[in-house]
Amino acid sequence: MSSLVRKVRQNPVGRVVVDVFDWYPAHYPAEERKLLRKLDLCILVFACLSFFCKYLDQSNITNAYVSGLKEDINAGGNALNYFNVAYYTAYVVGQIPLMALQTRPRLAPYLLPTLEIVWAVLTFCQSRVTKLWQMYLLRALVGFFEAPSFGGTHLILGSWYRKEELFKRAGVWFMGNSLGSMFSGYLQAAAYNGLSGVHGLAGWRWLFVIDGVITLPIAFIGFAFFPGLPASPRRWFLKEEELELAKRRLPQREEPQITWKTVKTTLSRPMWWICVPAYVCMIQASYWLSYMSLWLKAEGFSVTLVNILPTFMNLTQAFASWMGTTLAGVISIPLLWTGQFVCSMFGAICLTIWYIPNGLKFFAFYFAGLSYSASPILYSWINHTLADQTAERGLIISSMMTLGYSTYVWVRTASRDDLSTADSS
Repeated sequence: MSSLVRKVRQNPVGRVVVDVFDWYPAHYPAEERKLLRKLDLCILVFACLSFFCKYLDQSNITNAYVSGLKEDINAGGNALNYFNVAYYTAYVVGQIPLMALQTRPRLAPYLLPTLEIVWAVLTFCQSRVTKLWQMYLLRALVGFFEAPSFGGTHLILGSWYRKEELFKRAGVWFMGNSLGSMFSGYLQAAAYNGLSGVHGLAGWRWLFVIDGVITLPIAFIGFAFFPGLPASPRRWFLKEEELELAKRRLPQREEPQITWKTVKTTLSRPMWWICVPAYVCMIQASYWLSYMSLWLKAEGFSVTLVNILPTFMNLTQAFASWMGTTLAGVISIPLLWTGQFVCSMFGAICLTIWYIPNGLKFFAFYFAGLSYSASPILYSWINHTLADQTAERGLIISSMMTLGYSTYVWVRTASRDDLSTADSS
């Protein structure tokens, strides 16, 4: 087998294929391969499940809105946008303070699992709302406590894995984003068709109940297995020599905590000024993808199809996240970045024109989903480039999320929920 792999590697295309699927290279010492397998089970399993639930809880508001929530709590007009504004405003506020907690070695193993319990409780609460203000409040609380999920997990991944290991695993982890959104669509369709009226609850309320039931057990997986940072106290499943090996693989040049010195040092270097504006532009280039459900509802599609048809876009996003990030470890990152830009720009141009055949609109939404490779590529590049500087990585990642979603909020306030006016004018 090893001779066959060597022959395949002699071909440039074969080398890429082998690198994509070779997670535990034969040239690694046996103890290092054993460590990687253990890290994958302890970090990647919880990270993927947690990220899946984060996006399940985040995207369920749109599925619920087009499945009866709008009518049941009189959430007309621009209410869906304001739900998202409440969520992302609090999401922005929570970025830097909660990321600062994630860089604390003693807190790092337990912060995300604890927040997982909070997400579950807040999700259960959303199933009982009867007034508009209650949903605004709950969406804001969900946004605040979900703030460190994305950046915090990236920080952890970049603290344990080298470049050739990191890109592959970040691609698999980031698929949880799209798969969570996709599953929410199928779940709402099933709840609407099968649970509406059961125990006196509407189908959209059952969506929040089921989401909470899925989320809660994952917290206990995190408490048992999530290792935090290499500088965190040794967890029960890591031997002393394994933890020392992990530290030697990615030595740190500074203390991991974010301090005022970190802020001053980071702003004096180019990485912050490159990555933050790039992320802001990337966020604005893709926010419109979430409006596909509203367009389908305005077109008169059934509730089931309104929830299911956008999931094909989520599927393309999941594929792009995995493939783009995995390939970024072995081929040109600028080439991949240009490719995702073309996908996003094509969709944005088509939907800016708007008065095009519906078939082309479907294609524009689905094709633009391929642009979702951008985020995991950018974050993985940051983690690799600043692998030995945990605090600077944490500050840059939280700054990207803060400023990126700050602009995301005001753009949404200028958008309309109801696309029927645009279609009929």
